[in-house]
Amino acid sequence: MSSLKTYSKFVKPYWKLVIVTLIIGMIKFAIPLTLPFIMKYVIDHILLGPLSLDEKMNGLIYVIGISFVVFVIIRFPIEYYRQYFAQLITSRVLYDMRNKLYTHIQKLSLRYYQNNKVGEVISRIMNDVEQSKSLVETGMMNIWLDIFSLTIALGFMLYMDPVLTLVSIVILPFYGIAVNKLYKRLKSLTKSRSQALAEMQGYLHERVNGIPVTKSFTLEEFEEKQFDKKNSYFLKKAMAVTKWNALTNAIINTLTDIAPLLVIGSGGYMVLKGNITLGTLVAFFGYLDRIYNPLRRLVNSSTLLTQATASLDRVLELLEEPYDISDKPEAKSVNQLKGEIEFDHVWFQYDSKSPWALKNINLTISPGKTIALVGMSGGGKSSLVSLISRFYDIQKGAIKVDGIDIRDVRIKDLRSHIGMVLQDNILFSGTIRDNILLGNPECTEDEIISAAKAANAHEFIENLPNGYDTEIGEKGIKLSGGQKQRIAIARVFLKNPKILILDEATSALDLESEHLIQGALEELKKDRTTIIVAHRLSTITSSDQIIFLTGGEIMEKGSHEELMYKNGGYARLYNIQNLNETNVK
Repeated sequence: MSSLKTYSKFVKPYWKLVIVTLIIGMIKFAIPLTLPFIMKYVIDHILLGPLSLDEKMNGLIYVIGISFVVFVIIRFPIEYYRQYFAQLITSRVLYDMRNKLYTHIQKLSLRYYQNNKVGEVISRIMNDVEQSKSLVETGMMNIWLDIFSLTIALGFMLYMDPVLTLVSIVILPFYGIAVNKLYKRLKSLTKSRSQALAEMQGYLHERVNGIPVTKSFTLEEFEEKQFDKKNSYFLKKAMAVTKWNALTNAIINTLTDIAPLLVIGSGGYMVLKGNITLGTLVAFFGYLDRIYNPLRRLVNSSTLLTQATASLDRVLELLEEPYDISDKPEAKSVNQLKGEIEFDHVWFQYDSKSPWALKNINLTISPGKTIALVGMSGGGKSSLVSLISRFYDIQKGAIKVDGIDIRDVRIKDLRSHIGMVLQDNILFSGTIRDNILLGNPECTEDEIISAAKAANAHEFIENLPNGYDTEIGEKGIKLSGGQKQRIAIARVFLKNPKILILDEATSALDLESEHLIQGALEELKKDRTTIIVAHRLSTITSSDQIIFLTGGEIMEKGSHEELMYKNGGYARLYNIQNLNETNVK
């Protein structure tokens, strides 16, 4: 019930249109209900009535003329607008739901995406939302219209003959029993099928992204077998739903076919006894269709609604996923920063079952200074920089910017002052211009070009077939690693942040690309607080301070010269790298 209550909030903005559509639908359904009554009138009063031939002909023409106006001229626009408005409401509700979900997933923390497959999230936003459309189309409109149609038909039948009406509806209780027994199981089966589909989509999303790995290891046949397992599992779940639907339809259709036989037998007997007219029997038989068609649709609606509710449950599970990172009600708005950063006894772990990634970190970074984080893999370097943007929240201590705890600052304001250049920057499909503009979507063409020049990217962009309008493909696949990095740097130039984070920004590049990018980064670092996560220690020797991390703890800090003089962990790491580079030369 709570899920339908939540869903009704999406329908609420369109309630006036829902009412209009229901009224139009009532007229649309009421018109065909007059047909059996018209047939009764024609048989009893015109064909078999005590009238002259001319009177019968005139009466027939009169009835057909009026019926033609109602069924053709009046019904056509009613049919059109009923269908149009119903589809309009459904489409708008799905549109609103997807927008709401997309806004929601933007606010979910990185922790959520580490624990859930992207393909499964996409499946809920696309497939499950689409499956839920029956709740509006069927649940909020068709069911009520079918009940209205059923009520009017029963009213006509009771007016003609109450006894034959009771014969006609004697099997209705069996419908209720069938629906109650059969559809409890169907919801569970449908939810399992949706989950199997989401798992297959999640697997497919991962494998499509990893095609280069599959090809390089010649795993095509292996992957085909793995996908077949996922596909077979989905088929198994889909067939379970299909079998249950088939059983349901078989039972319902069998029950439905009993009623006409009862009416023919009972009604024929009553005509022979003179209790009812032939026209009444024909009309009753016509109204049987008007009763059992809505009933059949109601049963089918139960199937659709059961499946839609199962999908809706999955949508709401995503929509109700809590935010790990959110603004406090009293969070401050910060328009300007000097760029001072302080870690005050900070402890951090990714979840309660994981070991501490950072332990008792105490560190102060003065505005405009450059510090470098170094150490072996797993030492906590990337964890530390991810906390500054509040991608995760710490368990103990405080992180402050300009003396303010970042948990007391609006997340949007905090992140607007931070620019990041990563080892593997994400570019989106579209043009180079589109990707640079992500730094500041409101910038002018001149500002885009200036940012590209500052990032040493303008020259290579101009040499591309369409310049800044060149399509770069998904994840920038049409660009080299160095070109992608320079686009990412141009993006940060356009953002113009006060705090700059460089996480292994040049470690995966060749020497020529690294030289170009180092020049761009030196320009980018000017007048900004800069934190560099470095793998190649020769690139950070000029930093104001170097922090050596091991096992999530700060083991050493100081300038390059000071740390070399100490001859500790940093010096050993630097000497090993220097020796390796010398041997390579």
